Amino acid sequence: MPVKQRKPNTPGSRYYSGLDFEELVGDAREKALVTGLSEKAGRGAGGRISVRRRGGGHKRRYRIVDFRRDKTDVPGRVTAIGYDPNRTANVALIHYLDGEKRYILAPRGLPLGATVVSGPGAPPEVGNALPVGRIPLGMAVHNIELQMGHGGQLARSAGGSANILARDGDYVSLRLPSGEVRLVFHRCMATVGEVGNQDHMNISHGKAGRARWLGHRPKVRGVVMNPHDHPHGGGEGKTSGGRHPVTPWGKPTKGAKTRNPRKNSSAFIVTRRKGRK
Repeated sequence: MPVKQRKPNTPGSRYYSGLDFEELVGDAREKALVTGLSEKAGRGAGGRISVRRRGGGHKRRYRIVDFRRDKTDVPGRVTAIGYDPNRTANVALIHYLDGEKRYILAPRGLPLGATVVSGPGAPPEVGNALPVGRIPLGMAVHNIELQMGHGGQLARSAGGSANILARDGDYVSLRLPSGEVRLVFHRCMATVGEVGNQDHMNISHGKAGRARWLGHRPKVRGVVMNPHDHPHGGGEGKTSGGRHPVTPWGKPTKGAKTRNPRKNSSAFIVTRRKGRK
């Protein structure tokens, strides 16, 4: 979707840019596939803030998206492509031949009225879901499973995709959007094509209020806090105490390796992102 500008009638609209939503076609509203969404505001199961600077924002309702694509060998027709306020990608409403309706992530170039199908025998065409071991080398895929039957977890945001590099035994090598090369079991499902709405990265909020609508709260620098609030706090004048940057809990940041080297999934990472070991 192309990016549109506004006339600078106000300070906020001077730097505003947004999408024109020309890719959205048909009526994607389906009451049975929409449910309530409770406000978490960055808090974990214990009620404490685990993700900072989250809260507020416009009230949303959750669209139940089919990440598993487990409706095997049942063709479905794309009846609408709609907006989803919970993610950067758009969603496509699929009417299956047996009468069931589901949302899927809308791939780039998927036209209205197209037929999609899932399963090992599905052709490797845009919108179809099949095991990564049956997809030709070099093709772009998205919504990739890490464990069979758990649903897609990789390459789900707007414009995202991974490339199939090689097959070696029971595993397939994928280059992820971050540049990481990872092994995925050959029977894990993936959807052919790139996620649509690739121009989402080019928009500009234009004002702080638009970020607040999305639930993004202000960021306060550690150096302006008190010592009991942040390791960088305190001191006379503008100073961080002469130490390397850390989080409020003392964990190094800005380049320090924080991944556990004994993590089980490390065995499936061939090349780390940005050439890291």
